[in-house]
Amino acid sequence: MRGGGGAMGLLEQCEAAFGAADLYRALGVRRGASPEEIRRGYHRASLRVHPDRVPPEDKEEATRRFQILGKAYAVLSDAEQRALYDEQGRVDEEGEALRAERDWQEYWRLLFKKISVKDIEDFEKSYKDSEQELADVKAAYVDFEGDMDKIMESVLCVDYTDEPRIREIIEKAIDRKEVPSYKAFVKEPKQKAMARKRRAEKEAKEAEKSKQELGLGDGEDDLKALIQSRNKDRQKEMDDFLSHLEAKYGNNPKKGGKKTAAKKGKK
Repeated sequence: MRGGGGAMGLLEQCEAAFGAADLYRALGVRRGASPEEIRRGYHRASLRVHPDRVPPEDKEEATRRFQILGKAYAVLSDAEQRALYDEQGRVDEEGEALRAERDWQEYWRLLFKKISVKDIEDFEKSYKDSEQELADVKAAYVDFEGDMDKIMESVLCVDYTDEPRIREIIEKAIDRKEVPSYKAFVKEPKQKAMARKRRAEKEAKEAEKSKQELGLGDGEDDLKALIQSRNKDRQKEMDDFLSHLEAKYGNNPKKGGKKTAAKKGKK
């Protein structure tokens, strides 16, 4: 697993930075993930540690983690390197994917295009009531075993006003035997649903207040400022949203299979 000399190998770096010597876990994806899911996982994970998005005192550590994630993605996005890792549990430290002189921030910028508020609006229009949304809703329902709190947090482009529509999608899928009937969904207490609605209304008001206080408009910098003004959990949710958008609007990777719409894996 270790390359030449005494330097730490990539798997050791993953363990030191993320607590596990596992490239898939570092990117937050399952072992059987499609190339597109791996790309989205890399984008989500790297957004959280991007050196441009952290305070100056955290930049050095963020840069180290950012580079490790870039290397993990470089291995898993290369069919031969991924096969070697899957079959033998090791990586080729001397291979082209992990060459020492690579600029990982430039590598990231080439993969992911900046997006605008208009991109978000266009995506929302095309996404709602689409086959992709249908697949995502059903996948979230199964992943979270009917927990509507987690489903509503996971599915893109929804707020509490969409809940009746989301519930109808799930109910129809249950009736058609496309998904199991989970007790957490079919017998959800009314108090839990009301608490979810109150939380969502409060968050919507706070987001609007933040936007007004920051004097935000519709530009890329305004969108970034709004993300940074929210708490950590909400930032993660927006990061997941942006990763889906950039997968749609960004540059297509050179390698990869068919695009997978549904979001997989529990958090």
